[in-house]
Amino acid sequence: MARVSFKTIRARAAKRKGGEKVLTSLLPKKRNNKDLAKLGDDRVLAEMARRVFSAGFVWSVIDQKWPGFEAAFLGFNPRRLLFQPAEFWHDLASDKRIVRNPQKIKSVRENAKFVSDIAAEHGSFGKFLATWPVDDQIGLMEVLAKRGSRLGGNTCQYLLRFLGRDSFILTSDLILCLRDAGVPIGEKGTSKKDMKLAQEQINAWAKETGLPLTHISRICSMSIGENHDAVRLKEIMQT
Repeated sequence: MARVSFKTIRARAAKRKGGEKVLTSLLPKKRNNKDLAKLGDDRVLAEMARRVFSAGFVWSVIDQKWPGFEAAFLGFNPRRLLFQPAEFWHDLASDKRIVRNPQKIKSVRENAKFVSDIAAEHGSFGKFLATWPVDDQIGLMEVLAKRGSRLGGNTCQYLLRFLGRDSFILTSDLILCLRDAGVPIGEKGTSKKDMKLAQEQINAWAKETGLPLTHISRICSMSIGENHDAVRLKEIMQT
Protein backbone atom coordinates (compact mmCIF):
# COMPACT_ATOMS: atom_id res chain seq x y z
CA MET A 1 0.00 0.00 0.00
CA ALA A 2 2.70 2.50 1.01
CA ARG A 3 5.08 3.92 -1.59
CA VAL A 4 7.80 4.38 1.04
CA SER A 5 9.50 1.46 2.79
CA PHE A 6 9.73 1.41 6.56
CA LYS A 7 13.52 1.14 6.18
CA THR A 8 13.48 4.59 4.60
CA ILE A 9 11.22 5.97 7.33
CA ARG A 10 13.47 4.58 10.06
CA ALA A 11 16.60 6.01 8.41
CA ARG A 12 14.92 9.42 8.26
CA ALA A 13 13.95 9.22 11.93
CA ALA A 14 17.48 8.19 12.94
CA LYS A 15 19.00 11.09 11.01
CA ARG A 16 16.64 13.56 12.66
CA LYS A 17 17.39 12.27 16.17
CA GLY A 18 21.16 12.03 15.85
CA GLY A 19 21.73 8.45 14.80
CA GLU A 20 20.36 4.93 15.15
CA LYS A 21 21.65 4.55 18.71
CA VAL A 22 19.77 7.64 19.89
CA LEU A 23 16.63 6.56 18.02
CA THR A 24 16.71 3.13 19.64
CA SER A 25 17.07 4.73 23.08
CA LEU A 26 13.84 6.65 22.46
CA LEU A 27 11.79 3.50 21.88
CA PRO A 28 9.74 2.15 24.81
CA LYS A 29 10.23 -1.34 26.17
CA LYS A 30 8.41 -4.08 24.29
CA ARG A 31 5.00 -4.78 25.83
CA ASN A 32 4.49 -8.08 27.63
CA ASN A 33 1.08 -9.74 27.34
CA LYS A 34 1.78 -11.85 30.44
CA ASP A 35 2.07 -8.69 32.51
CA LEU A 36 -1.02 -7.25 30.83
CA ALA A 37 -3.03 -10.36 31.71
CA LYS A 38 -2.07 -9.95 35.39
CA LEU A 39 -3.29 -6.35 35.53
CA GLY A 40 -5.83 -5.82 38.31
CA ASP A 41 -9.30 -4.59 37.39
CA ASP A 42 -8.86 -1.69 39.80
CA ARG A 43 -5.79 -0.52 37.86
CA VAL A 44 -7.67 -0.79 34.58
CA LEU A 45 -10.52 1.33 35.93
CA ALA A 46 -8.06 3.80 37.43
CA GLU A 47 -6.35 4.26 34.06
CA MET A 48 -9.69 4.66 32.34
CA ALA A 49 -10.57 7.42 34.77
CA ARG A 50 -7.16 9.05 34.39
CA ARG A 51 -7.44 9.15 30.60
CA VAL A 52 -11.03 10.41 30.70
CA PHE A 53 -10.25 13.20 33.16
CA SER A 54 -7.05 14.10 31.25
CA ALA A 55 -8.91 14.47 27.96
CA GLY A 56 -9.18 18.16 27.08
CA PHE A 57 -7.45 19.08 30.35
CA VAL A 58 -3.89 19.79 31.50
CA TRP A 59 -2.40 16.36 32.23
CA SER A 60 -0.02 17.68 34.88
CA VAL A 61 -2.96 18.94 36.97
CA ILE A 62 -4.54 15.47 36.92
CA ASP A 63 -1.18 13.92 37.84
CA GLN A 64 -0.77 16.27 40.81
CA LYS A 65 -4.27 15.55 42.09
CA TRP A 66 -4.15 11.82 41.44
CA PRO A 67 -3.67 10.68 45.06
CA GLY A 68 -6.92 12.52 45.79
CA PHE A 69 -8.64 10.70 42.93
CA GLU A 70 -7.49 7.34 44.30
CA ALA A 71 -8.90 8.18 47.73
CA ALA A 72 -12.15 9.70 46.48
CA PHE A 73 -12.91 6.77 44.19
CA LEU A 74 -12.07 4.11 46.81
CA GLY A 75 -8.96 2.85 45.06
CA PHE A 76 -11.03 2.29 41.90
CA ASN A 77 -12.28 -1.08 43.10
CA PRO A 78 -15.09 -1.76 40.58
CA ARG A 79 -17.25 -3.93 42.84
CA ARG A 80 -16.93 -1.58 45.78
CA LEU A 81 -17.86 1.41 43.65
CA LEU A 82 -20.90 -0.34 42.22
CA PHE A 83 -22.22 -0.88 45.75
CA GLN A 84 -22.10 2.83 46.56
CA PRO A 85 -25.43 4.70 46.88
CA ALA A 86 -26.46 7.63 44.70
CA GLU A 87 -25.42 10.04 47.47
CA PHE A 88 -21.80 8.91 47.14
CA TRP A 89 -21.69 9.91 43.48
CA HIS A 90 -23.62 13.12 44.09
CA ASP A 91 -21.14 14.20 46.76
CA LEU A 92 -18.16 13.62 44.44
CA ALA A 93 -19.36 16.53 42.31
CA SER A 94 -18.29 18.87 45.14
CA ASP A 95 -15.20 16.91 46.28
CA LYS A 96 -12.15 19.18 46.06
CA ARG A 97 -9.78 16.22 45.92
CA ILE A 98 -10.74 15.66 42.29
CA VAL A 99 -11.67 17.63 39.18
CA ARG A 100 -15.39 18.21 39.72
CA ASN A 101 -16.81 17.34 36.32
CA PRO A 102 -20.19 15.60 36.77
CA GLN A 103 -20.14 13.88 33.37
CA LYS A 104 -16.66 12.48 33.88
CA ILE A 105 -17.50 11.40 37.43
CA LYS A 106 -20.50 9.56 36.01
CA SER A 107 -18.23 7.81 33.51
CA VAL A 108 -16.27 6.22 36.38
CA ARG A 109 -19.45 4.59 37.64
CA GLU A 110 -20.38 3.41 34.15
CA ASN A 111 -16.88 2.11 33.47
CA ALA A 112 -16.86 0.26 36.78
CA LYS A 113 -19.83 -1.69 35.41
CA PHE A 114 -18.03 -2.17 32.08
CA VAL A 115 -14.87 -3.49 33.74
CA SER A 116 -16.89 -5.82 35.99
CA ASP A 117 -18.86 -7.19 33.04
CA ILE A 118 -15.74 -7.88 30.97
CA ALA A 119 -14.02 -9.47 33.97
CA ALA A 120 -17.01 -11.79 34.43
CA GLU A 121 -16.81 -12.77 30.78
CA HIS A 122 -13.03 -13.24 30.48
CA GLY A 123 -11.66 -13.73 34.00
CA SER A 124 -10.30 -10.20 34.20
CA PHE A 125 -10.09 -7.11 32.02
CA GLY A 126 -6.35 -7.63 31.67
CA LYS A 127 -6.88 -11.13 30.25
CA PHE A 128 -9.41 -9.70 27.81
CA LEU A 129 -6.87 -7.16 26.56
CA ALA A 130 -4.02 -9.67 26.42
CA THR A 131 -5.92 -12.16 24.28
CA TRP A 132 -7.35 -9.69 21.77
CA PRO A 133 -5.41 -9.98 18.43
CA VAL A 134 -2.65 -7.38 18.25
CA ASP A 135 -3.38 -6.77 14.56
CA ASP A 136 -6.97 -5.72 15.30
CA GLN A 137 -6.58 -2.66 17.50
CA ILE A 138 -9.44 -0.98 15.65
CA GLY A 139 -11.82 -3.79 16.63
CA LEU A 140 -10.74 -3.50 20.26
CA MET A 141 -11.24 0.25 20.18
CA GLU A 142 -14.77 -0.25 18.85
CA VAL A 143 -15.60 -2.50 21.82
CA LEU A 144 -14.19 0.03 24.30
CA ALA A 145 -16.06 2.92 22.68
CA LYS A 146 -19.34 1.01 22.47
CA ARG A 147 -19.40 -0.66 25.87
CA GLY A 148 -17.38 1.83 27.87
CA SER A 149 -18.09 5.45 28.75
CA ARG A 150 -16.14 8.31 27.11
CA LEU A 151 -13.55 5.82 25.80
CA GLY A 152 -13.57 6.75 22.14
CA GLY A 153 -11.01 8.41 19.86
CA ASN A 154 -7.63 9.42 21.25
CA THR A 155 -8.71 8.68 24.82
CA CYS A 156 -9.03 5.02 23.90
CA GLN A 157 -5.68 4.96 22.10
CA TYR A 158 -3.84 6.53 25.03
CA LEU A 159 -5.64 4.19 27.41
CA LEU A 160 -4.32 1.13 25.58
CA ARG A 161 -0.79 2.57 25.54
CA PHE A 162 -0.79 3.49 29.23
CA LEU A 163 -2.23 0.10 30.21
CA GLY A 164 0.75 -1.53 28.53
CA ARG A 165 -0.84 -3.04 25.45
CA ASP A 166 1.19 -3.02 22.24
CA SER A 167 -0.60 -0.34 20.24
CA PHE A 168 -0.31 2.66 17.96
CA ILE A 169 -1.55 6.20 18.59
CA LEU A 170 -2.75 8.15 15.57
CA THR A 171 -1.02 11.40 16.46
CA SER A 172 -0.82 14.18 13.90
CA ASP A 173 2.78 13.13 13.14
CA LEU A 174 1.86 9.48 12.58
CA ILE A 175 -0.98 10.53 10.27
CA LEU A 176 1.43 12.81 8.42
CA CYS A 177 3.92 9.96 8.06
CA LEU A 178 1.27 7.60 6.69
CA ARG A 179 0.04 10.21 4.21
CA ASP A 180 3.62 11.00 3.16
CA ALA A 181 4.16 7.29 2.53
CA GLY A 182 1.17 7.25 0.20
CA VAL A 183 -1.52 5.80 2.46
CA PRO A 184 -4.76 7.51 1.32
CA ILE A 185 -6.11 8.63 4.68
CA GLY A 186 -7.63 11.99 5.61
CA GLU A 187 -5.75 14.75 7.43
CA LYS A 188 -7.49 13.93 10.72
CA GLY A 189 -7.49 10.15 10.27
CA THR A 190 -10.62 9.70 12.35
CA SER A 191 -13.06 8.01 9.96
CA LYS A 192 -13.60 4.24 10.07
CA LYS A 193 -12.04 3.97 6.60
CA ASP A 194 -8.98 5.96 7.68
CA MET A 195 -8.53 3.91 10.83
CA LYS A 196 -8.76 0.67 8.83
CA LEU A 197 -6.18 1.88 6.32
CA ALA A 198 -3.84 2.97 9.12
CA GLN A 199 -4.20 -0.40 10.86
CA GLU A 200 -3.49 -2.31 7.64
CA GLN A 201 -0.35 -0.32 6.87
CA ILE A 202 1.02 -0.47 10.41
CA ASN A 203 0.35 -4.22 10.44
CA ALA A 204 2.24 -4.54 7.14
CA TRP A 205 5.24 -2.63 8.51
CA ALA A 206 5.18 -4.72 11.69
CA LYS A 207 5.22 -7.91 9.61
CA GLU A 208 8.00 -6.51 7.41
CA THR A 209 10.23 -5.52 10.34
CA GLY A 210 9.22 -7.75 13.23
CA LEU A 211 8.78 -4.63 15.36
CA PRO A 212 5.88 -4.14 17.80
CA LEU A 213 3.17 -1.65 16.87
CA THR A 214 4.36 0.71 19.60
CA HIS A 215 7.78 0.99 17.95
CA ILE A 216 6.31 1.42 14.46
CA SER A 217 4.11 4.21 15.80
CA ARG A 218 6.95 5.96 17.64
CA ILE A 219 9.47 5.73 14.78
CA CYS A 220 6.97 7.05 12.26
CA SER A 221 6.13 9.98 14.51
CA MET A 222 9.80 10.85 14.96
CA SER A 223 10.48 10.69 11.22
CA ILE A 224 8.41 13.70 10.23
CA GLY A 225 6.81 16.89 11.53
CA GLU A 226 8.32 18.95 14.34
CA ASN A 227 11.70 17.54 15.33
CA HIS A 228 11.52 17.45 19.13
CA ASP A 229 14.79 17.41 21.04
CA ALA A 230 15.90 13.85 21.88
CA VAL A 231 17.03 14.75 25.40
CA ARG A 232 13.66 16.32 26.18
CA LEU A 233 11.84 13.28 24.77
CA LYS A 234 13.80 11.01 27.12
CA GLU A 235 12.87 13.22 30.08
CA ILE A 236 9.17 13.05 29.12
CA MET A 237 9.28 9.25 28.81
CA GLN A 238 10.78 8.94 32.29
CA THR A 239 8.02 10.99 33.96
